Order: sequence, then structure tokens, then C-alpha cells
Amino acid sequence: MVSRNLSVVAAKEQTSSDLGGEAVIANFKSEVYYALNPVGSRNGNPAGAPKGDLLIVDDTPNNLRFLSAALNEKGHKVRSALDGQMALTVARAAMPDLILLDIKMPQMDGYEVCQRLKAAQKTREIPVIFLSALDEVLDKVKAFAVGGVDYITKPFQLEEVLARVENQLTIQAAKAEIRQLNAELEQRVIQRTVELEREIAERQRVQEQLLHMALHDSLTSLPNRAFFMKRLEQALERTKQRPDYRFAVLFLDCDRFKMVNDSLGHLVGDRLLIATARRLEQLLHPPTILARLGGDEFAILLEDIEGIRDATRLAGQIHQEMIVPFQLDEHKVFFNVSIGIVLGTKDYHQSEHLLRDADTAMYRAKALGKARYQVFNREMHRRALAFLKLETELRLALERQEFAVRYQPIVSLTTGKITEFEALVRWLHPDRGMIEPAAFMPVAEETGLIVPIDLWVLRQACHQLCLWHNQILGQKPVKIGVNLSVQQFSQPDLIELLDGILAETELDSQSLKLEIVESAIIDNDRSATRIFEQLKSRQIQLSIDDFGTGYSSLSYLHRFSFDTLKIDRSFVSRIGENKENLEIVQTIVTLAHNLGMSTIAEGIETAQQLVQLRALGCEFGQGYFFSKPLDRESAEAMVLANPQWLTGNRSVSNLHII
Repeated sequence: MVSRNLSVVAAKEQTSSDLGGEAVIANFKSEVYYALNPVGSRNGNPAGAPKGDLLIVDDTPNNLRFLSAALNEKGHKVRSALDGQMALTVARAAMPDLILLDIKMPQMDGYEVCQRLKAAQKTREIPVIFLSALDEVLDKVKAFAVGGVDYITKPFQLEEVLARVENQLTIQAAKAEIRQLNAELEQRVIQRTVELEREIAERQRVQEQLLHMALHDSLTSLPNRAFFMKRLEQALERTKQRPDYRFAVLFLDCDRFKMVNDSLGHLVGDRLLIATARRLEQLLHPPTILARLGGDEFAILLEDIEGIRDATRLAGQIHQEMIVPFQLDEHKVFFNVSIGIVLGTKDYHQSEHLLRDADTAMYRAKALGKARYQVFNREMHRRALAFLKLETELRLALERQEFAVRYQPIVSLTTGKITEFEALVRWLHPDRGMIEPAAFMPVAEETGLIVPIDLWVLRQACHQLCLWHNQILGQKPVKIGVNLSVQQFSQPDLIELLDGILAETELDSQSLKLEIVESAIIDNDRSATRIFEQLKSRQIQLSIDDFGTGYSSLSYLHRFSFDTLKIDRSFVSRIGENKENLEIVQTIVTLAHNLGMSTIAEGIETAQQLVQLRALGCEFGQGYFFSKPLDRESAEAMVLANPQWLTGNRSVSNLHII
């Protein structure tokens, strides 16, 4: 054991003469060996995990042995060097944790050694503790100036050396740990940066995808309404910046698309919309925008055009392209579009108005026959506003009960007696007075308001006839005829509604006749047979109205059991003196008789028409020759008067004909 109280004298006081020459050489060789090949403690202690890797530089071998033994005993790995050059070589090769460096050495003193260590990139971080007998302040200042971290003055106490070595090793360990932590932190920062970059890229991708989804149609991948309206606003802005700038909006609506959906299914319908989008895209070139607005509606923004002819030319190309049928698996679908066109100018200030006017023109194209285009004009807008106003007033009229029923008698052309009344609706407008059905029925049919109007008329008519039967008619077999619209006929609860009204009004179902136009059957072919059977089982009579004015099918007349066929007034009005249409009326009467139906001629206005119709075998007639439609009181008076019309003459009763 080395004594803790041993004091070491100045190394330079002992010269090589104190040692034998051979002993000095042997000691030098030993020091070089241990400097380059330390394996553990120098005193024979077994090698273990050292506390620190130290290099002692001193040109005095005794000092080297003493310090090496003491530091080995404390568990440090110790290397030794006798001069500055060897110290630099060992430091570069072994990279010790700490260097104990003597100052006063031959050839290269400790200051120069430290300077060279600090100048080299590889060794500059190795801490150096100076060991010296020099005790001047300037020597210490110079030691710190060249890069020393501590200074121990000789002679020294071993405890001081050990403490300062332990302190520097602790500092170096802390620095190493800090470097490790910094390296780990830097690595984590790099990893996190990469992760953040990925997250940001993914978020941007998701945002771009969401933006694309928000501005594009999921079925066809076309721009949607929001995208289209944004581009439309930009086009309007250009008209303010460039007075000569023109663009057009084409509003496309697929004709008969509902029939495709209903017959082939929605999946085929979706495929048809996709195929339509692709076909339209082939006709267009940037910067023209094609968008799907929703359902079966598309829109095209045609920019920077010379005039409306560019838009109509494109519409014609679209119609020509749509003539070619679509092949969807085994289905070949013929399909076209109705197109409304509006020219964008600086007169427009809102994009919604442009789309509105294009939509209005499109509906006008549909009304004129479909598969065509129509250019918007101001008159269309005026009609659209009038339509909207009329619809609003109709809804209010239903709430305020502004409708009234008028009754027009139907007369037997054989007996001249009244056999039934047809219930006709009138609108008693608070400002415009009485409005005929022709003025509001188209709006009611298009908006669906015809359904509640039909039900109201049916209920009123059944109730009134029941009152007449109980109070006036007694057992006289007078019936009431009520018109049933196409929309009402297609209602799934039609039979239940009829049963409810008949039960409510206590009218015998045999006294009710329903008048149906041909299109009601054609549009509801599947359900018509079932409805007819249910009506017949209730002994409700059926009349086909306005025969010959629309799509007339003999197969429908044969399949469905009608009681009466009504000859439209357009045929009756022309069988006057020139006998025009006489053969057509004769054919209709003969057809009805062959199918077991009676006939009613509408619009009889002259005695001559009455005579000719009777001669043709027509059983019944109605028209202004007999009476205009009457209010309830006037109709009651006519029933009480019990008029009779003879051939060519008006009533022979005391009734005042209105």
C-alpha cells in the first residue's frame, strides 16, 4: 500500500545519476510498454472495468511509478509517458479520459504539449491537469491559458491528486453523458422531424383529398355545384374588368332518366350518369368546365366566347353525340338531354341568377318537347315569377278554402233529362275574382297541389249529391262525375281515401263516376288493373275523359273496363254546318259501342250539334247549349225544375236557363 501521507519531492531534484544507467534504460522500456499496453493495475491486481483511462506524463520515472501505483489501486487504467513527444503519440492512439502533465520537461515542456493537444481536432477535448513545482501565479495563469483544466503544485498530497482526478473524471463523465443525451435528443429530434414531415405530408394529402371531395361529385368525379358556382363568380368578375368578355352557361337535364331508374334500377342509372359525364367530357376542352349539379343535372361553363352562337353550336353537338345509344351490359339505352342556355354579361351581378335563368330555359326546352335547347329570354323569367306567385297563392287558397265547386248537367240525348252532374272546381280569388281551371290547373299539377284539390272537390261533390238525394231527388238515379288527376290516380292509398269519403258523406258508391284521362293509365300501367278491379267491386263507374286528344291506345280501351267515353269538345265544335270531323266522331261512337261503353259529347253549344250527335248514336251530352257550370243554389233550382231538352229546342219547363 502507498502511504496517503507520503510527500513527493520535486521531480527535477533527482537526476539520472541517482539511478544506475542500466536501471534507467530498463525502467524506460518498462514505461513505454505500459504506456502503450495497459491491462489493469500495475501492482498485480486483476484487471476489471476501470474507473478512468489516465495518461501520466513526467520525465521522472519515480514520479510515474508512484502515481501509477496510487491510481491503479483506485481502479483506474494508467498509461505513462516520459516526454512530450511520447505523450502526444499515446494521446492520439489511446484517447485517454484525463492527462496528468508535468511542465518542466526537456525538449518539449508541458505548455507546448498542451497547446499541441488542444490544436488537434482529435485530442482537443481531453482534459489536462498540470503537475509542477512552479508555484508562481503567472505559471498557473499560463497553464490555464494553454488549455489546462486544473493545476496541482508539487510537492503534493496524494489525497489532493486523487480528489482532483476524481473531480475531472466526474466532470468528463457528466460531459460525456450530456453529449450522449444531446446525441440521443438530436436523433430523437431528427426522427420526430421525419415523423412530423410525414404527418404534415399525410395531413396535406388528406386536406387535399377532403378539398377535392368537397368540390367534386363522388359518382362522376366531375366538379360539383360548389366548384361550379365559384368558377361562375370568377367569370362574372371578368365581365366587370373586360367589357367585351362573354361567357355562357348551359344547364343540362337528362330526359327520361327516371324511367331508366325505375325500369333498370339505380345501379344502372348511376352507370348511365357516369357514361354521360365521360361522353360530355370528350366534347369539351379547357378552360370549359363541366359539372354535375346533382341528380341527373349537369352544367357547362363556356368561357371567352364571341356570342350565343358558340353556346348553341355546342348544344347541337351535345344532342348529336347523345343520339348514339349507351351500351350498359346487355342494356342499350337511348338517352338525350334538354338544355337551357344563358349568356353571361355584365348585366348579371349574382352567379345564382345565371344558373336560375339557365334552369328556367331548360324547363322551357322540356316543355317544348325535350331533347332540344332553349336560349333564355326575359319573358321566361317573367313567366317563372308568375308561376311562383301563382303556386304561393294556390297554397294559401287551400288553407283559406277559396275554392268552390260548380256543377254542369249532363243530359240524356234520348230523353232530354239530366242524368248526372260533373263537378268542376273554380277558384274564387279575393282580388281577381273567379279563376277558371285552365289558368291554375297546370301549376297545381306540376307542384302536386292537384292532389289535395282533387280530394276537396271529391268530398264536396259527394256530400252535395247525398244532400240532393235526401232532400230533392229522392229515388231519381242522378250521378255525380268527378275528375281524377294523374297524380291522384297514382296515389297508393287512393282506394282507402275513396272509401273514407264515401263513408263520411254517406253517398252510395253507385252514384259516383270518376273521370280519368288516358295518361293516368299509361303512366300507371302496373297498378291500373288492380285499381280498376277495386273500383268495379265497389260499383263506382269509370269514364275516360278527353278521348282522342292525347296518346290514344285501343289496347288500353280493351284491357280496362270503362263505362263511358267522353268525346272531347275539340271534335264536337267542328261538326256544325260544314260537318267537319263528323266521321271522326262517328268512329269514336262506334268504337265505344263495340267495346260496351256509352258516349258523352262535351262542348255542345248549338241545336244543330245536338241533332247530329243524336243521329250518330251518342247517348249523352253536356255544354253551354244545356247550361254553363252552376253554383250549388242554381244547380238545386235546375234539379227542382226537372227540365227536358227536346231535339233542337231548349227546355220546355218553366226553369229559367242561366
